[in-house]
Amino acid sequence: MKLATYTYEGRTRAGVVVDEEIVPLDDRGGAPLSVRALLEAGTAGRALIRSACDAAGPRLALAQVKLEAPIPDPRKFMGLGGNYGAHVAEMKKKSAAYQFPPNQIWFNKQTSCIIGPYDPMVKPALSDEFDYEAELAFVIGERCRHVKAADAGRVIAGYLVCNDASVRDWQRRSPTGTLGKSFDTHGPIGPWLTLGLAIEEAENLEVRSWVNGELRQQGRTSDFIYRIGHMIEELSTVFTLEPGDIFATGTPPGTGAGMTPTGYLKVGDVMKIEVERLGVIENLVVTEPDPVIPAAPQFDIG
Repeated sequence: MKLATYTYEGRTRAGVVVDEEIVPLDDRGGAPLSVRALLEAGTAGRALIRSACDAAGPRLALAQVKLEAPIPDPRKFMGLGGNYGAHVAEMKKKSAAYQFPPNQIWFNKQTSCIIGPYDPMVKPALSDEFDYEAELAFVIGERCRHVKAADAGRVIAGYLVCNDASVRDWQRRSPTGTLGKSFDTHGPIGPWLTLGLAIEEAENLEVRSWVNGELRQQGRTSDFIYRIGHMIEELSTVFTLEPGDIFATGTPPGTGAGMTPTGYLKVGDVMKIEVERLGVIENLVVTEPDPVIPAAPQFDIG
């Protein structure tokens, strides 16, 4: 099953994707719901989804709607660095000084970077090191803490496609990597949230990316250094995981930084990412717009 967030005739809501159609999801009173609200509702949310799909209500053609980020407002959006064996080998070949860390390295992506699966990505004017990272991301479905790796499947709602876009020089400015990972528009996700995939299936999917039709990345999640269960055990040891939280799992080799010469993104490039069984996202790289500065203080109470 696939949960999507879409806009139709100026109204944004959640829906279930069935073949080439979308089933609108509203609460019992007819108010639009969000994907995160459905996850938070637990059993009641799942029942609502099933009843909507079974009903003979209206459906929309996917071609009629604009797909948005499935979860535009997660409480957490984080990524794991250096998690594909082939990508680590690529980095070691690129830099003799690279040392693989002895533990998982997580960084925050500010949630304001999230955009939809087909929205434009902005190339920052201040950097020519704008890079792409094709990734599988998992989404939490149950509020939880201290989850053991063997139990991780119980707390995952589903999976989606993610571009952990990175501004490499700004990534190097911050030991956590957060600044270089959090520029506005640098978190495309989608095209929907795929439910019902077992961890064992998610850990054997092909991940690919293209720039202007040229294949750049190709790997399988079976190349993970840290398995999904170990990721969840590590994270939930530190803080509570909440429904809708998004965690990206690392990228295969072939990033722009790993190429010789480097293959960073430029204005006009089309970035396409596919994860097997989850779908495709595609984003045009555009010029950074002029800053918008308020004419006067908005909270002047003097």
